[in-house]
Amino acid sequence: MWRSLDWPVMLVYVVLCVIGCLSIYGASYEFNQTGLFDMTQRSGKQFMWLLLAFFIGITILLTDSNKFFSWSFFLYISIMVLMFATIFLARDIKGSKSWLVLGPVNIQPAEFAKVATALAISRIMGSYTFNMKRLRDIYLVALILIVPLTLTLLQNETGTALVFLSLMLMLYREGMPGIILFLIVCMISYFIISIRFGDTFIFTETSVGQFSVLLLVLAVVSVMLLTYRNDVKAFKFVLVSNVAAVIVGVVLNLLGVCFNLCWLQLTMLLLSCLYLIVQTLIRRNKTYLLIGFVIIGSVGFLYATDYVFDNILERHQQQRIKVLLGTDQDLGGAGYNVNQSKIAIGSGGFIGKGFLNGTQTKLKYVPEQDTDFIFCTVGEEQGFVGSVVVLGLYLFLLIRLLDMAERQRSPFSRIYGYCVVSIFFFHYLINVGMVLGLVPVIGIPLPFLSYGGSSLWAFTIMLFIFLRLDADRAMNG
Repeated sequence: MWRSLDWPVMLVYVVLCVIGCLSIYGASYEFNQTGLFDMTQRSGKQFMWLLLAFFIGITILLTDSNKFFSWSFFLYISIMVLMFATIFLARDIKGSKSWLVLGPVNIQPAEFAKVATALAISRIMGSYTFNMKRLRDIYLVALILIVPLTLTLLQNETGTALVFLSLMLMLYREGMPGIILFLIVCMISYFIISIRFGDTFIFTETSVGQFSVLLLVLAVVSVMLLTYRNDVKAFKFVLVSNVAAVIVGVVLNLLGVCFNLCWLQLTMLLLSCLYLIVQTLIRRNKTYLLIGFVIIGSVGFLYATDYVFDNILERHQQQRIKVLLGTDQDLGGAGYNVNQSKIAIGSGGFIGKGFLNGTQTKLKYVPEQDTDFIFCTVGEEQGFVGSVVVLGLYLFLLIRLLDMAERQRSPFSRIYGYCVVSIFFFHYLINVGMVLGLVPVIGIPLPFLSYGGSSLWAFTIMLFIFLRLDADRAMNG
């Protein structure tokens, strides 16, 4: 088994963990600290958790790989029960109730839920009877995803909850229609545009955000008519009628007859939806009906966005999104973390200030600098060169894991491999993007670098299970 292991992945894992320990030491360093292994400091605790992670990894490698398949549902149910209990038993820590206190150790079950969910989905989709086109099977997979996502949201851990949605990338690889990913991108665009320009008005009453999104909905529907039905006649009817109505509305507003153009757009989209329903009945083709549902769903999502943003999201979450979209600077409030992280990374220059010489981190200007913003320490102390090395290691790991997933003979192993790649990719993308101010601050760790035993153990378990499955493939080859 040891000869069959993918040693390049093992080496990258060890190197990243060592970089993580050194970065945490640099981020949390106190001038009276005795050393890297001082157990009263975070660097010492992280080193202890790293040793336990190595022990957990070796234990997994010595476990029969068939156990991961047979134990998957038991592990999933157990973790879900634990997450449900966490909602009521956990203490409130910075607005989140996701940590269970077990003596001297704090455990975050949501981190381990990622592993359990990946195993459960892999077992369901890896069975010979599973069919991506059968609604019953799709509903079952959706249920497996929705349960941990909902429980995590109830713990007020929005960032961690979004990680479960990253498994959509695996579903796409396994045959999920590309239209679903396309619609997800559309919804993200609807959300950004409606929030960014929602408070800007033209002609007194018309919100630029809503007006723009409704035009985008028209464009999406028109493209779908050409792509999925190649119906030029329906395409021209829907597009021309809606555009003509908008032009007439704009002219009337310019002439002094002021009214909300969005109501005119909604009316025309509703008429377009009725037209598509008629086409469904005449041509007996459900594609027209599905495109009609896209109109209804898009409009519903648009107006639900305002409600969710104003009533569901916490005020600090609203501020972070506004800061990211440029509608609010707030450098002393919601934008403080990102602004300080940019300063820290930028001050590192090309080769960095050197180990333990980062002034921004030493003076604690960057909040959470050894957890969610650990990449700031790398950027400040090791500079552009060190940052590129770390990102290069992550890129190599992702590419290697993709290659490992593709070479699996077992559907269970292949699907689990893509689950691992999807989760890792999401964490890398969001955490680094968050530190650079490219995505909202949602608070998820950088794998193997951020401080925390739960995240380190969970990522180690996730990775080493896949290493064990791949080693089994090589031995049986």
